[in-house]
Amino acid sequence: MLSKPTLSTAPLEPLERFRLSLSTTGLLVATLFFATSLSPSLVPRPFMMQALLSGVALAAGYAVGVFLHWLWHFMELPELRDRVLLVSKIIAWLLCVTVAIAFLVRASAWQNSVRELMMMPPVETARPFSVGLIAALVFVFLLALARLFLFIKRSVAHRVDRVVPTRISLVIGALVAVLLFWGVISGVLARFALNSFDASFQQLDLLIEDELDPPNDPRHTGSEASLLAWDDLGRQGRRFIAQTPSTDELARISPGPVMEPIRIYVGLNSGESIEQRSALALAEMERLGAFERDYLVVITPTGTGWVDPGGIRSLEYLVGGNVASVAVQYSYLPSWLSLLAQAEYGQETARILFDLVYRTWRELPADSRPRLYLHGLSLGALNSQRSADIWDLVGDPIDGALWSGPPFRSNTWQWATEQRNPGSPAWLPRFRDGSVIRFANQHGGLDDFAAPWGPFRVVYLQYASDPISFFSTSALYREPAWMRGQRGPDVSPKLRWYPIVTFLQLAADIAAAEVAPIGYGHAYATEHYIDAWQAMIEAPGWDDERLERLKQKIGNLQGD
Repeated sequence: MLSKPTLSTAPLEPLERFRLSLSTTGLLVATLFFATSLSPSLVPRPFMMQALLSGVALAAGYAVGVFLHWLWHFMELPELRDRVLLVSKIIAWLLCVTVAIAFLVRASAWQNSVRELMMMPPVETARPFSVGLIAALVFVFLLALARLFLFIKRSVAHRVDRVVPTRISLVIGALVAVLLFWGVISGVLARFALNSFDASFQQLDLLIEDELDPPNDPRHTGSEASLLAWDDLGRQGRRFIAQTPSTDELARISPGPVMEPIRIYVGLNSGESIEQRSALALAEMERLGAFERDYLVVITPTGTGWVDPGGIRSLEYLVGGNVASVAVQYSYLPSWLSLLAQAEYGQETARILFDLVYRTWRELPADSRPRLYLHGLSLGALNSQRSADIWDLVGDPIDGALWSGPPFRSNTWQWATEQRNPGSPAWLPRFRDGSVIRFANQHGGLDDFAAPWGPFRVVYLQYASDPISFFSTSALYREPAWMRGQRGPDVSPKLRWYPIVTFLQLAADIAAAEVAPIGYGHAYATEHYIDAWQAMIEAPGWDDERLERLKQKIGNLQGD
């Protein structure tokens, strides 16, 4: 038996009891998880995010270690004797401290291996000891929650054990603890968090920025002649309309005649229901003559209602403004919150809007109607893909779609990636002969196909360093396909797969995806939109030199 140290002061006794209560096996595995959590993943991690990630990894490793020790005991395998056990605990603690310090020292170099690829300045220090301290506090907090769970389970089981068999009482105790924790987390904490986020982002959406005045031109959405009030467009909608390029801006670079693009945006406050908002969008399109343009784009915004300006502005310049675009807001929450709180709402909005636009477009003469495209980024790409059933379009297909940063839950994207040609990497697949679906990144990928483009063209614009696309729940227990073989040009060669830890790293990367500079992670550059749209529409008059001038004018790899 281990004796309690006699030199401890009274205030230290709880700490000493806590230390002695820790599982040695759990600490060893926890240290291993902590150390590997410091290794690089897809995007640079801010200091606090690294600390939180490492704390969660510590707790996960400890849980695995405790389970392994329980399994060893359950299988009645031989245990260490008391004297050997004492020595092994001392060695284990020394080993844990040594390994943790050694890996913390390397953390800066690991983060710089990612930053270097993304042309970011290196960090002089990853603040290793601050990371270690915060991670330890997170670990203690999570461990306390786990022990509270066990306390509730045992207390309930002890009381129930008086009237039912022991095994049944243990099951009942576990169920009560699970239901209690789930009720608190999902019913109280989650509701409080969602309500707080909802109120905050609703106020942000209603914010009217002083520099954005209502348009005077009746040909603009939000003007006095418009069917849609300026104040009802929402913050992102007002920005979208205000950023419409003028004919003077287009004329400076366009190889042909120009006209002002048509942009239509319907905010959440513009109508009480999805059907009303979509009907208003169609009516505004007809008022402005959107179906008389050569190109028509149905845009599905992100969760906040944001439309990536580079995605539509690049097309407007390529076609000299001869394009109309329409978007309907379905949320003002960030995409990840919108996906959790109202996942079906964005899909339904995208589907109803597209259905109205498509039915109107299909009734027009085939030789004079505009070329019709779908477009979306991130959650917008996911909902845009779900807006149209390919079987409903077979008889009269649209012209194509440009989806950037498709989330990992995108079924069509997943299927095309899994069905890629042998030898092509998962981060830049080649799908069959390339006549329908092509994938692109910062370095191209849309050329060099034996077969020409078909009449229906789909482009997935994705970066290998984008965790929104390349997160995978199977990373919990299996190395993702995009990590095998040749790595993407913006993925650190020092990235390695570790069970459970890599899953946690990728989950943290999702939260930090937009921290990456333009052209990496989940921040898509106008230059790459230009290449993608030009490959799809083949706008005349744009040679390589003129395209380069356009990228220099409206591009944002150097900041826009």
